[in-house]
Amino acid sequence: MEADQKALRDFLEERVLRYNTPEFLATDPVQIPHLYNRKEDREIAGFLTATISWGNRISILKSARQMMTLMGRSPYDFIINHKEKDLKKAEGFVHRTFNSDDLLTFIAALKNLYRQKNGLEGIFNTYQTEDSLQPAIHQLKLEFFSVPHLNRTRKHLSDPASGSAAKRINILIRVIKVAN
Repeated sequence: MEADQKALRDFLEERVLRYNTPEFLATDPVQIPHLYNRKEDREIAGFLTATISWGNRISILKSARQMMTLMGRSPYDFIINHKEKDLKKAEGFVHRTFNSDDLLTFIAALKNLYRQKNGLEGIFNTYQTEDSLQPAIHQLKLEFFSVPHLNRTRKHLSDPASGSAAKRINILIRVIKVAN
């Protein structure tokens, strides 16, 4: 058992040395939340970027930057204070199967979470257990889709209660913890 732990530790250390570098960060979507100092901006930028993180990294980065630009490069302020006319900027947004209708739902859902539930952090702090984030991720999906939405939009947020590993959300949580 001890040899297995050492092998795993060595493997993980090698991965840290390979990927925890400025060169790798420059080409990885994880750079998007790192653009911000404010915790809420990092959470929102990371969440939206994680949501669209499938496919080509260059395409993911392009779409994530486009989302941040349409939010005036201040995601939290936009989510909380946007006006109806500001939402027109999202028209025509598409990243693979995530389109402007989905983005508008995500904006409305995030606004609700930050106004009513102390944001993403509030959901995770309230519902995580001592040894698992899975109940919090499940509750996030329930709270998230309490706003009006198209049924098709639900596919963009994983739920471990439905058998998903919720990989992108779990990675997001780790990235945000590291950035804090």
